[in-house]
Amino acid sequence: MKKRRTISLIAMATGLAIFATGAAQADALDNIMKSGTIRVSTDLAIPPSGMMDSSMKPTGSDVETAQLLAKDWGLKLQFVQTVGATRIPNLLTNKADIVISTLSVTPKRAEVIDFSKPYATLSSDIGCLKSLKISDWKDLKGMHVGVTQGTTQDTMLTEKKDKNFTLARYKDDATTITAAVSGQVDCIATSTTIIDQIGKSNPNRPFEPKVNITHFNLAIGVKKGEPRLMKKINTWIDANIANGKLNAIYKKFHGHDLPPDMRGKS
Repeated sequence: MKKRRTISLIAMATGLAIFATGAAQADALDNIMKSGTIRVSTDLAIPPSGMMDSSMKPTGSDVETAQLLAKDWGLKLQFVQTVGATRIPNLLTNKADIVISTLSVTPKRAEVIDFSKPYATLSSDIGCLKSLKISDWKDLKGMHVGVTQGTTQDTMLTEKKDKNFTLARYKDDATTITAAVSGQVDCIATSTTIIDQIGKSNPNRPFEPKVNITHFNLAIGVKKGEPRLMKKINTWIDANIANGKLNAIYKKFHGHDLPPDMRGKS
């Protein structure tokens, strides 16, 4: 009996110690605020959301969104440069605290990470040379369509059962754009904004959106199990949607306002 009681007391003490350790363990928000720095995974080769200016400083709508968040929270900002395929892995391997990088909300991604409320939107299209007579999926028959690995466009087009075209995959958006500008492909699957940018790089090969794939909400990616960090981010998004700052950033780089429903207007 005495032996059993001793074992029970040891088990109870061990359980209390484990509980105390767990209770004292800091979560992601605590770690960020304590360090004074927030690490943001952002693609800096996907204009106009992320890019380098003439002075080789980060700029773009995602960049200014991250800068605004860091400023409002009183933190230093550290960009963790990424490409489409490594945005979420950077978060899961603790290389970044959050992701702000044209990250669209999808059920598959939501199995791995949590998403904030949307802070922006993205229209996803297949864009081709303006001179090509393409208006529907059937018009893409036999063509090679460039796409960036790991993007939502890559996933959706890979899973498309009745596609009559071939995907040409590239490692990042900059390489995909180069393929379009240089004539390696005459069509690419990406955001409408990027499609519109191609003609600026090579006026002799202007592209335009031809076939809409879908519309996405863009959100901030957070590791699962971080409710305090998520709540703080969502509160920040609500405030900066309401005061118009997020819309101003989006319009500055994309040339138009966020959708009325996102801005709380009809």
